[in-house]
Amino acid sequence: MTFEQLHIYYQEHGKRLNENFAKNLDLLTADGRYNLNAFLLADQNSTTIKVAKFVGTKKTQLIENEDYGYCSIIKSCKKVLDKLDIENKTFAKVGYPFREEKSFIDRDALREAVINAFVHNDYSDLMCPAFYIFSDRIEIVSYGGLIDGMSKQELISGCSRPRNRELMRIFHDVDLVEQLGTGMEKMMAVFTPKFFELTSNFFHVVLRPEYTTEKTTNNEETTTEKIFKMIQDDPSIITKELAREFDMTDDGIFYHIKQLRLAGRIIREGGKKGGHWKILNLHTFI
Repeated sequence: MTFEQLHIYYQEHGKRLNENFAKNLDLLTADGRYNLNAFLLADQNSTTIKVAKFVGTKKTQLIENEDYGYCSIIKSCKKVLDKLDIENKTFAKVGYPFREEKSFIDRDALREAVINAFVHNDYSDLMCPAFYIFSDRIEIVSYGGLIDGMSKQELISGCSRPRNRELMRIFHDVDLVEQLGTGMEKMMAVFTPKFFELTSNFFHVVLRPEYTTEKTTNNEETTTEKIFKMIQDDPSIITKELAREFDMTDDGIFYHIKQLRLAGRIIREGGKKGGHWKILNLHTFI
């Protein structure tokens, strides 16, 4: 196994790994062989890190299925963070006295959830975390559940018992982790405990806009339904007309139209001039 990527990440943060790095980072077994953590951090391995994207809110129509594995787990983590950052769009909202911009999912909380999934996953059976993108949420599934002897309340309160202490240390060395316990604190500052579910084998995180402390989601959903009804009444209506009707920016209208398109309720036929919207179903917006 080779570890060029690991050396590069340490160098980027002003640190240098010497010839004894495997021993110093606890990447060896008692008899001097590479251990599981070494396998995960190697330049090439057989890990699979899936990021799947679906149309709408159900796993019925897959539109993207990328694998960011087969390389150092640090590189995989950075790739997943970059992918989800791209998917986590920023939307504009008209307010007084300033225009407000907000992400679909709180960016800091999303970052912490991704890193936690990598660091606290149980890799003993080579099961890796998986990430799912829907029109109304992002789901993260990691394996292992709670560490024996730790309660859900302790987890929520920020108590930290790393499943993979060596991985945690290395992620800290390359500035992916700040300090123990801060990740959960950042997520709990934005979401309620409903955002994750625990079983004996899985840690299932569901990040939705409605879990944010800003109580705007219901209004946004109502506006989306109103826009759908206007498009239903006049399929040729244009964005600027909708923006005037709802006193919103074009970006704001684009956000609601995107939700309708991802939910499979409308599609655009034709160009901006002379085109129209086609209604695909009449179910209540979810």
